[in-house]
Amino acid sequence: MCRIFAGQDPDRYALETRRMRLNGQSTSIRLENSFWGILDEIAASEGLSTPAFVSRLHSEVLELRGEPKNFTSLLRCTCLIHRESGLDADSRQIAAE
Repeated sequence: MCRIFAGQDPDRYALETRRMRLNGQSTSIRLENSFWGILDEIAASEGLSTPAFVSRLHSEVLELRGEPKNFTSLLRCTCLIHRESGLDADSRQIAAE
């Protein structure tokens, strides 16, 4: 079983830093490529660029809970919720058929 996880392509978990603006503030966010891929997918499904989606999410979190202690962890959990809820592109494609 561990070979499935251990044998994955290292590019999936390589870190990528993206610069963007969150509510007018310039910042850098560093995540694994797999998470960026999911965030790109979520943003596209919302008709937004990834920076616009991330900024909107940040604004909504600020409004609901205040400044998150670890925004990158919140982004990773957003990706997990997206996958767990079946909102990924594969699920939408199957539902459309």
